[in-house]
Amino acid sequence: MAAKKKLYVSRIKKILLKKGYKIYKGQTKSIHKDLKSFYYTTIAGIFLVSFFSLTPKALLFTSKIFSDPVIVENTSKMDFEKILNGKKELNLKSEEKEKISFEDMYSDIEKDFDDFPSDIVRFSAPTLNQLFKDTKYSLKEVRKTKLVNPGNSINLLPKEIKQIENTKKRKEFFIRIVLPLILEENYLIRLDRKKLFVILNKNNNTESEQKWLKSKFKKYGVVNRDFTTLKMRMDEIPVSLAIAQAAKETGWGTSRFALEGNALFGQWTWSGEGIKPASADSDSKHKVMKFKVLQASVRAYQRNLNTHSSYRKFREARAIQRDNDGKLNSLELVKYLDKYAETGKEYTVVLKKIIKQNSLTDFDGVKLLPSSEKLKKLI
Repeated sequence: MAAKKKLYVSRIKKILLKKGYKIYKGQTKSIHKDLKSFYYTTIAGIFLVSFFSLTPKALLFTSKIFSDPVIVENTSKMDFEKILNGKKELNLKSEEKEKISFEDMYSDIEKDFDDFPSDIVRFSAPTLNQLFKDTKYSLKEVRKTKLVNPGNSINLLPKEIKQIENTKKRKEFFIRIVLPLILEENYLIRLDRKKLFVILNKNNNTESEQKWLKSKFKKYGVVNRDFTTLKMRMDEIPVSLAIAQAAKETGWGTSRFALEGNALFGQWTWSGEGIKPASADSDSKHKVMKFKVLQASVRAYQRNLNTHSSYRKFREARAIQRDNDGKLNSLELVKYLDKYAETGKEYTVVLKKIIKQNSLTDFDGVKLLPSSEKLKKLI
């Protein structure tokens, strides 16, 4: 062993001499000492690195051996079924109700229609009649084909609608105007509802999906991420029911609120822009909501029925109908709208009469001709 050390040192000495270094007596011992110190430092470093890298793995391994196994159950499918079968909205606590604001649930409606020009052309009744004739848009054809062209959507009611003396013609004219608007808003809700179910049936959601959910919770007044409530609120309003309410609230399109403020459903507001009713008391602060276009009025109406606490029973009844056979029965649902007007039950009787006398349920199965890939998938 001593011989090997001497041989090793002599080799180092020769290398250093070749390089031009001078070596004096006792210097070889110093070199040997430095190398020995280097070896010890290297070994100690390797030991420390290995110790700190292997310790967490060792602890994990021992915990698996000596601790009880943890069973992780995937409940996403079970939760999805629970949400699908849910027919009751969650009761909100008082502090949760305070978090819900009118502005949150309706602010997006105003923003959605900001792009509409302020000087929208208001077509006359004769012009619209000619347009409907040119496009072969008649209620008789709609009842036959169950299809409506979305290009027939009208932004403003014609002033001359009051002058149509023939009641039947005025009613048909009004229906032809509001029908595409109601169908379009229902399709938008249906798209959202379809996307909601896709998200709910996934184990993990993307950042964009989580952001989308957050916006829908806000729009539908759900403050506690209750998916059952969101599912019940995010649903369509039967076409026949919407037409009947628009007819009742506007006198088939002849009211001042409809012609001046595009208000088809007589919704009240205490803070937003609106029109003061002529019959209102001087100290009354409520106004009828005013909209830029007719479609905004339809969207606000649907949001109202889908979020306001007064129509909770309406939504629960709709959820039961939806889960039974998927079809919505307006003649049954109408009785849950007694709080929509001050006349209460009498109001629902009138609506039911309007639906029956004008055969409005014929339009419940009507669809929009697809104008996009999204709509094509729904037809």
